[in-house]
Amino acid sequence: MDRKVAIFCAASVKIDEKYNDAAREVVRALHALNYTIVSGGGKVGTMGAITSESVKLGGRHVAVLPEFMRGLENPGIKEVIWTHTMADRKEKMREGACAAIALPGGIGTVDEFIETHTLKKLHKWDGELFALNLDGYWDPYIALLDHFVETGAMEAVDRDLVHFPRTVQELIACFK
Repeated sequence: MDRKVAIFCAASVKIDEKYNDAAREVVRALHALNYTIVSGGGKVGTMGAITSESVKLGGRHVAVLPEFMRGLENPGIKEVIWTHTMADRKEKMREGACAAIALPGGIGTVDEFIETHTLKKLHKWDGELFALNLDGYWDPYIALLDHFVETGAMEAVDRDLVHFPRTVQELIACFK
């Protein structure tokens, strides 16, 4: 059985290198556990770090990109799924994934992650949901979710659909 993990992350070249280092560590650990990585497959930022590390290890990595991003894919990637839209891309990334991980990232990462959280809440996606909260990166998001619960806009059970491990080791322990 092919076990897939979708990874949402930054494509920014300005992101702190410590997040790229953690991303590579996640990829190494998931490949050692025989997981297939599914990501945006870009060649820059954390996305590039993930894809390059995966290619170097020789593990299975599926890149999912919309047609308008042709030429931005990591040149080492062997398996690319082309979609028509960003919405199609998110759906393809989640398809068959037993888990989704949000690494530190920007608005695109947040978009992918919030949609996945919503689909999990609505029972339209049944994987596990993680956000690597390295050095408190996701603390503002956690505070927002807590605010939703405190104001009655969200049930605590739905807030708790997301796990926020603080280290790569804590994250990977959930996959063993």
